[in-house]
Amino acid sequence: MKKLFIQVPTLVLFSVFALNSCKAKVDPNTNLPKDISERPADESSQKYDQAQLDKLRAEIDTEISKEKCTDATTNEWKPAPIGSKACGGPKSYIAYPAKLEAQILPKIESYNTKEAEFNKKYNITSDCSLVGEPAGIRCINGKAEVVYPVE
Repeated sequence: MKKLFIQVPTLVLFSVFALNSCKAKVDPNTNLPKDISERPADESSQKYDQAQLDKLRAEIDTEISKEKCTDATTNEWKPAPIGSKACGGPKSYIAYPAKLEAQILPKIESYNTKEAEFNKKYNITSDCSLVGEPAGIRCINGKAEVVYPVE
């Protein structure tokens, strides 16, 4: 009988705790860390640095695209190396209007420097092929394009 007095209250106590714990609702999202793909890119991430490069390239392209190219104005455009391969040298060449040279060239040089630093920082590899010097510039649908010599 003495055992029964100890077992029954103990059983009731555990039952109350068990039933009470089933009613507790905890939002699982409050304590768990965010998925890495959902986290914002911080300033020391490759994704952030790539976005900064893309933004600078878009600024360059936007500024150049404001000027229309025609067959009559082809001689008013110049080629400039843009981008930086991991092995060295430019990725390609871009045509820009000569009258905007003072505004565009510093941005292009900044882009080239930042891409070279990006390549070094993140150990980027490339094909190391050389990009040939442009033969000239032609206008297609109002946009200037760099022409490479045919080999």
